Amino acid sequence: MTIYQVSVSKDYTVFCAGHFVTYDGDHCELLHGHNYRAAARLTGGLNDDQMVFDFVTLKRRLRAICDQLDHRMLLPRDNPLLQVVADATSVTVRYKHKTYVFPREDVLILPISNTTAELLAHWIAQQLVADVRARGALVELLEVDVEETFGQSATCRCNLAAL
Repeated sequence: MTIYQVSVSKDYTVFCAGHFVTYDGDHCELLHGHNYRAAARLTGGLNDDQMVFDFVTLKRRLRAICDQLDHRMLLPRDNPLLQVVADATSVTVRYKHKTYVFPREDVLILPISNTTAELLAHWIAQQLVADVRARGALVELLEVDVEETFGQSATCRCNLAAL
């Protein structure tokens, strides 16, 4: 069986976002941000049109996902070390002695436990999985890279054949 792969990494599949990461059970990074770059790879067989997946559709969807993240403060909803409380106008985050208050429209609260590059890649991949399945693509493996800075990235690989 022949396996094919399509990849998308464009100048516009980027997002500039703030975040911080908790680690080692009792540490919290200083608030900072990155100019992230996202890329996606789909591996599998060819469809009736002789392609793994339509480039135009993949580019459009990846760009839309990046646009959701762009110019936002990214916060994890499911981090047991953080208390995240949102109301109509603000989001308050507490970690030990630190308290942050952000305007509600500047924040994206994600259903993840930490805003690491790994979990951002996973979240983006999960957004793409629904699109791939809806189109009946013969994709077996979906990979998403999230680069925080040049030479520093994380990859999430989703085996769609096993899901």
